Amino acid sequence: MSEQQHALELILDLDAPREKLWRCWTEPKLLEKWFCPKPWYVSDARIDLRPGGEFSCRMHGPNGEEFPNTGVFLEVVPNERLVTTDAFHPGWKPTGRPFMVAEVTFEDLGGGRTRYHAQALHWTKEAREEHERMGFHEGWGKAAKQLEELAKSI
Repeated sequence: MSEQQHALELILDLDAPREKLWRCWTEPKLLEKWFCPKPWYVSDARIDLRPGGEFSCRMHGPNGEEFPNTGVFLEVVPNERLVTTDAFHPGWKPTGRPFMVAEVTFEDLGGGRTRYHAQALHWTKEAREEHERMGFHEGWGKAAKQLEELAKSI
């Protein structure tokens, strides 16, 4: 499998220091404020910041939609890199249908700016295409701007 063939990515230079962006990704109450593009929102965020630790939340849509999102961290490098997957539930229990691995990196550009690189890596071309149709670029882009605004405010 070619990693690029099944990857979707977003690269933005954000006007916020990476330490604050990191906090917004790793503190449940902060994550709930930005993680979905509005009018969607997140509740019940749980973050156990270690490989194998839980990363989960519940996504809510404007028309009553509700989607649980449960997975684990695969890699945690403070202020630099987070890798999660929905292929496992906490305790390394396989899920019924793994969808993706999410990889986020934070590169310090100096002057309180950060290069934010988010990738969604999928097992199949079909899963990548499904995620594109769901609005990956628009949704993750809006969420990243919400992340930037929140990080600037804390």
